[in-house]
Amino acid sequence: MKKWNFRKPGGTGDRNAFRGGSYSLTITAVVLAILIVVNIFVSALPTSVTKYDISASKLYSITSNTKVVVNALEEDVTIYWVVQSGQENEVIENLLGKYDSLSDHIQVVKKNPDVYPAFAEQYTDETVQNNSLIVECGERSRFIGYDDIYVQEADMYSYSYNTSFDGEGAITSAIDYVVSEELPQIYILEGHGEADLPASFREQIEKENMETQPLSLLTVDEIPEDADCVMIYAPASDISQEEKELLADYTARGGKLFVAAGPVQDGVLENLYGLLADYGVEANEGIVVEGDREHYSFQGPASLLPDMNSDTITDSLIEENYYPTMPISLGLTVTGNSGGGTVTELLTTSDTAYSKLAGYGMTDYEKEDGDIDGPFALAVSIDTAGEGKIVWFASSYFLEDLYNATSSGANSNLGMNALSSLIGETEAMAIRSKSLNYHYLTISDSAASLLKTAMIGVFPLLYLGIGVWVVLRRRRLQSEPV
Repeated sequence: MKKWNFRKPGGTGDRNAFRGGSYSLTITAVVLAILIVVNIFVSALPTSVTKYDISASKLYSITSNTKVVVNALEEDVTIYWVVQSGQENEVIENLLGKYDSLSDHIQVVKKNPDVYPAFAEQYTDETVQNNSLIVECGERSRFIGYDDIYVQEADMYSYSYNTSFDGEGAITSAIDYVVSEELPQIYILEGHGEADLPASFREQIEKENMETQPLSLLTVDEIPEDADCVMIYAPASDISQEEKELLADYTARGGKLFVAAGPVQDGVLENLYGLLADYGVEANEGIVVEGDREHYSFQGPASLLPDMNSDTITDSLIEENYYPTMPISLGLTVTGNSGGGTVTELLTTSDTAYSKLAGYGMTDYEKEDGDIDGPFALAVSIDTAGEGKIVWFASSYFLEDLYNATSSGANSNLGMNALSSLIGETEAMAIRSKSLNYHYLTISDSAASLLKTAMIGVFPLLYLGIGVWVVLRRRRLQSEPV
């Protein structure tokens, strides 16, 4: 008869199992405690350390330009975030966290309008939406509306809207504004039927922390000393010879001049064009018409799509594949006699362009006898011998909202780049908005059919074949004698 051997409780095996179990529980508890401590530590770190931006447009990142502005702060800046509880925008929250962590001089304070209904009224008369901001330093402040952060611009080509995120640009510009004692001064010439600056372009100038004020050369003996730039925008009539001499002397002594002046309906701006002639640039009569379909927009051959030449003013547009539109333009010809200055052609037409001498009286776009053959320059940059600079656009309308929308904002960016080059671009001015538009992959029907066949048929069969081969190989190995 078989004798059963029963193990007594409390033997060596049980003690080993108990010790092993206790050891495992202890290790598990220690690991959990470490994970809890690490989690608490990480949650206390700033978002700049714990979150990484993998978006294509770097939506959650801040540029080195902002870091330069913020690191130079010597005064305390408060950013008030006006938002109802539970309505916080994640992108704005992430961005404000980065500003808060960059400098001890920046403090972000949330203001719930349900709790403080009259708080924003002391800073702005505008309707304050959720996720609007107010940047304050001492007695200076700037209101940043939600529409200034998420900017929508009409796209005339697709009849839709392009949305971009300008949170960093708006906040850094506001910080630069509230801590700056002196801002660049732009004097805008008046007295010659000049058009008002388009609203969108004027807002862009204000965002870039440039102050504007009117200037009549009839009431001064010289250009004001604090003028960082003189702007001449869309004059309807000519300046006088005395005014021309004042402007010429100003630029020869280092002054900066921004001009947007195209053909006028009555007469010729002879004295104004004399500023160009001093540097070997001839202003041709008439209105430029393009003969190359790739060099004008759907609005017609007088709405030009010029070629851009490399320069600090145009390089950013070239890199992003933007196309500025130059409507109703004057044709400029660089003769080569620069008068001691350096002339750079920024925008040029094709070789098939010509200037219609009929001007505003043209009835069609057909070339006629007497019309001037191109190519032409539509914008030039002139560096004078005395370290002055002139940037001249040969269209009075290219900054208008309609044409700016047609160019998807390229016209406004071109104008701001020109002003920045004249005044001296600051770090805050260099920050541009980030596009939020989706870019879809478009493929042909044949390519789509090929991909369907590969993904639905070829690859599954390939994986199945590999699986069958692996199974058969394992069985063969198992059946082989050892």
